[in-house]
Amino acid sequence: MKRSTFMVVAGLLSVSMLTVSCKKEEKDDTPAPTPTPTPSLYTRLGGDGAITAVTDQFIQNVLADPTIADNFQATGSDPYRFALFRERLIDQLCAATGGPYTYTGANMYDAHDGMNITDAEFGALVSALVASLNQFNVPAAEQNELLGILGPMQTDIVGH
Repeated sequence: MKRSTFMVVAGLLSVSMLTVSCKKEEKDDTPAPTPTPTPSLYTRLGGDGAITAVTDQFIQNVLADPTIADNFQATGSDPYRFALFRERLIDQLCAATGGPYTYTGANMYDAHDGMNITDAEFGALVSALVASLNQFNVPAAEQNELLGILGPMQTDIVGH
């Protein structure tokens, strides 16, 4: 009889342990928070006004840099060409960063074909842009993201 009592107790313990281990977890019906989408680089840079201000400073930096100023002499001295260049540059930067713009200018290869731009000149151009971004306290993460977007253009700009 002791053996049968032991078996019953062991059986009850097994069933109760099984019940405990198989107990359904209570489900939290609270919906999971919707992840906030990361704003576009355009938005993080400050939108149209900020990109325009950075572009205007960038153009001034380019025109003041003896390494590359000569490449922009004709454009800088013609008000129509300068306005068109500025507008297209703003459009290009806004479109490339996810803003509501469309770049309608020439592709980079065609726009720079025959100019024989060197790596040093391209580097000076990048430095002029970084100086402008720094002047407006653009955070490093956004600067790096922008340079990552524009950097691949180097192969279409240099050496043609």
